Amino acid sequence: MSKRLDKYRKLPIFKKSEEILELAEVIAEALKEDSKREHLASEIVSNAMIMQVKIAGAEGGGLYSLKMQNAVVIKIAAQDMLNAVIFSAMVNLNEEDYVQLMRDKVEEFRLEFLNWIRGFDKSYDIPDNWGIRYDSSTPEQEKLEELMFDEDKFWDDFDENSLDDDDNWDDEDEEKDE
Repeated sequence: MSKRLDKYRKLPIFKKSEEILELAEVIAEALKEDSKREHLASEIVSNAMIMQVKIAGAEGGGLYSLKMQNAVVIKIAAQDMLNAVIFSAMVNLNEEDYVQLMRDKVEEFRLEFLNWIRGFDKSYDIPDNWGIRYDSSTPEQEKLEELMFDEDKFWDDFDENSLDDDDNWDDEDEEKDE
């Protein structure tokens, strides 16, 4: 893989996510005795993997809103993974007590996560039409909205008669397409 594409692997947050994945795999291996435990093990490992994928995705994209979208998914995956570990201890599916170990790893990850997202460039963004990050009442938002694609204006400028002017279009061409 190229150095540019592999750059995220050197980030402290990614290194912490690798530690979490290693612990998740140990926990999953301890749980794999029956189908109920195997499902829980799968949830723990898949959430640890999602965290890594979303870190790579956030680093691969430049827009602030996309980075933050990935960050939210990372937070949810970390919480879901920890909840699954806690649940396995609560219902005695896990002979070992991995809860405190995972809590400690997630806390270490959370601190790196905070440092990581603080480094996102808020000025490099565009509105995404969902209105989550942008307040439409600000002058900055109004300027950005002017730059956005205006579907109504597009169709107003569209000349339907221009399709009839094409001499190469006939019924034979339509039959060939079918």
